[in-house]
Amino acid sequence: MVEQSIWMRKVVADPGHSDWYIERFRAMARDGKDLVGEARMIDAMAPRGAHILDAGCGAGRVGGYLATVGHQVVGVDVDPALIAAAEQDYPGPQWLVGDLAELDLPARGIAERFDVIVSAGNVMTFLAPSTRGQVLNRLRAHVADDGRAAIGFGAGRDYEFTDFLQHATAAGFAPDVLLSTWDLRPFTDDSDFLVAILRPA
Repeated sequence: MVEQSIWMRKVVADPGHSDWYIERFRAMARDGKDLVGEARMIDAMAPRGAHILDAGCGAGRVGGYLATVGHQVVGVDVDPALIAAAEQDYPGPQWLVGDLAELDLPARGIAERFDVIVSAGNVMTFLAPSTRGQVLNRLRAHVADDGRAAIGFGAGRDYEFTDFLQHATAAGFAPDVLLSTWDLRPFTDDSDFLVAILRPA
């Protein structure tokens, strides 16, 4: 049995946590905040009409935008409340409840591998620590041979960037580009955020 994610532990401890998170982003959208910076970068990386996996899609803001600009999007998240919000707010993509540590989309009738996989919003730090390597293995199994994965998360969240990069290498990825933001600033030794663009090794 897979260890419960940090996110779902938060939900168990506070049953209102998911609703708070959903409303937080809905409020930012109403206030005109830019919620699609990550998605714009993914759109720039992807061929037109790409197959994109939003891994840890939350309430759908990244995958929802990518669908509106013509990509074929599948979003997966462990939290059923977030998936329900994604279906309501961003119709179009295929939204699925699932644990990334057990990701097997061919078993759910989705046979193609993805041109781009995106994991934004600190998803990697909300995983159960014991499953981080396994999640990267599952993402590697779902990316096309010439595809890429873009994974971003912040420092100070109990997952060192060096450990993540070692896990990614062990899963069969190689880094293409390391950035410190989703708006393409270079990664340095003192960066407090990592956006890793990975390709199959």
